[in-house]
Amino acid sequence: MSPTVKLLINGEFVESSTREWRDVVNPATQEVLARVPFATADEVSQAIASAKQAFKTWRKTPIGTRARIFLKYQQLIRDNMKPLAALLTAEQGKTLADAEGDIFRGLEVVEHAASIGNLQLGEYAENVAGGVDTYTVQQPLGVCAGITPFNFPAMIPLWMFPMAIATGNTFVLKPSEQDPMVTMRLVELALEAGIPPGVLNVVHGGPEVVNALCDHPDIKAVSFVGSTRVGTHVYQRATLNGKRAQCMMGAKNHAIVLPDANKEQALNQLVGAAFGAAGQRCMALSVAILVGEARDWIPELVAKAKTLSVGAGKDNPDLGPVISQAAKERIHGLIGKGVEQGARLELDGRNVMVKGFESGNFVGPTLFSGVKPGMALYEQEVFGPVLCVMEAATLDEAIDIINANPNGNGTAIFTQSGAAARRFQEDIDVGQVGINVPIPVPVPLFSFTGSRASKLGDLGPYGKQVVLFYTQTKTVTSRWFDDAASSGKVNTTISLR
Repeated sequence: MSPTVKLLINGEFVESSTREWRDVVNPATQEVLARVPFATADEVSQAIASAKQAFKTWRKTPIGTRARIFLKYQQLIRDNMKPLAALLTAEQGKTLADAEGDIFRGLEVVEHAASIGNLQLGEYAENVAGGVDTYTVQQPLGVCAGITPFNFPAMIPLWMFPMAIATGNTFVLKPSEQDPMVTMRLVELALEAGIPPGVLNVVHGGPEVVNALCDHPDIKAVSFVGSTRVGTHVYQRATLNGKRAQCMMGAKNHAIVLPDANKEQALNQLVGAAFGAAGQRCMALSVAILVGEARDWIPELVAKAKTLSVGAGKDNPDLGPVISQAAKERIHGLIGKGVEQGARLELDGRNVMVKGFESGNFVGPTLFSGVKPGMALYEQEVFGPVLCVMEAATLDEAIDIINANPNGNGTAIFTQSGAAARRFQEDIDVGQVGINVPIPVPVPLFSFTGSRASKLGDLGPYGKQVVLFYTQTKTVTSRWFDDAASSGKVNTTISLR
């Protein structure tokens, strides 16, 4: 019998009493690594109740105490980087190098959480009227919840609970049921760092657990990263129940390549950003728009893609497997649809075989040219190693193509022209822009700022925005009288003098 993944309730790792379980499967071998429970309604309620009780004392814990926990936590993550990456690779499939990158980008947010003393400051104004002062404080909301996807089982949980907890909230986390093991190991390290019982809780499950988190009256805010379909549901359900919600959702990220770009650098960046992590990134570059003479670079782009190796993540190839057999079948279906609808299949990754891992969920680099709006391959998020190449005569035409797409997660331009880059960053209607940077995910000093159909909610994860998301601004207006002061006459207006 495979080991079971535990729930975390009130500081204790407990066995679920559920009758519904799912296997955690190594996508390179189909080996069952563990079984994850779909928590019962009562277990979800217990986790939320534990967080609610812990909030009473945690919200008053000194800022310095909270900061020191995350200072210790970041060191524990650093000390355990290699085994964490190995565990992540086993259950998710990405290469060891990419797994370490996954953990490191989350680690950056943990380090930022240790700076909470500078991030959660209010404002103060003296003598806004005679003897009257006004100030604001940023107070925690209460119990918050996070729902995370399979593609970044370390980074995205670390986007969520450290900042929520550092700002004084308590948290209920629901990791992806497809690869929860590295998340649980990170949770263990968080407890080791000193997070008190009840401040961080974990439940596992599917739609019923998600709905319970959206519905429960004691949950004050919900953070979600995942598909557009589920994210839209979470946002609507949570906000209708009076909660704050931030939902980072699907994407169709474009890169414009101008003919003055450094060809070698641009081609390398395109191939890496399109096929890295087997394309299973919400910030993957899935569309390249070649402008003018850059349209002649397609053969060289194909040649670059052909050099990439495919294999089990533990062997550190360029691409590991996709997460599941169902994902592989879906990607194959969209590739077939692209051929049917008239795109030119320049490189086909459907028949890749990896010696010794014949049952793995492998899809090789796949490249289409002649892709047009309206094709399923373009309209849907493939979430696999598939690059669509489009062509444009001018920069303005390329910008129009991107702005016509409903998604607004990320975009990039490759050029050596400062004027072209300046025009691009001003005219493009996308939340995150890279200039000769293919995956412009900001560092935690800034916030993740996807836009349009890629995001619901006004405030993004981590950075300054998430401090506002996880806190309520309270404004206090005060006046203090000397003991001997006259009370004066009655003032029946709203004016302060």
